[in-house]
Amino acid sequence: MQATVAKEQRQENILLSLKKLGFLSRSQIQRLHRLGGDRNANRILSDMSDYLNTVRLGENIYYLNATGRERVGASKVLKKTHQITHHLMRNSLYLAHGCPSTWKSEVKLAVKNEVTVIADAIFTMAGRYYICEVDNAQKMNENRAKLAKYRRLFELGVFERSPKFIWITTTEYRRKQLAKICEGFDARIYTRGDFDV
Repeated sequence: MQATVAKEQRQENILLSLKKLGFLSRSQIQRLHRLGGDRNANRILSDMSDYLNTVRLGENIYYLNATGRERVGASKVLKKTHQITHHLMRNSLYLAHGCPSTWKSEVKLAVKNEVTVIADAIFTMAGRYYICEVDNAQKMNENRAKLAKYRRLFELGVFERSPKFIWITTTEYRRKQLAKICEGFDARIYTRGDFDV
């Protein structure tokens, strides 16, 4: 009886993580929910197949199917798209920063009739905002334009204290390009290789 309750709770927790984070790789779920070795993690996720869709991208990537969404009250329908890598990169930042309880994905920041920007993720720690950006497939000009929008938000006094930017990108070359365009900002730039994405 107790084992069944524990199993149900673990499944519920995994489904809630998928509701919050969208797509998660097997290794990300394994780490997030302390599932032990690969074999154990694969067994647990296989038992949950009624609630999950899977796509293969180096390893199994999981997301909620209709039954899984219904079980945890998720309304957002995800499909297999090129955005999977974007989600996985963003989730690696979530894991690397200790799974902050204040984490929110796709946050719209705006000053009416002035500027609007959508942050890939935002969280707060010790009263300071952290803005996470994923540089996966976009052009560097797009990143430059996005930073100009953030600069405008700062000028308009949206943040009491300047936030820290956390970027994740694909290559060392792109990290160097981002470092140049982030001059003047408090920014930390990672590559996918810094984490197990």
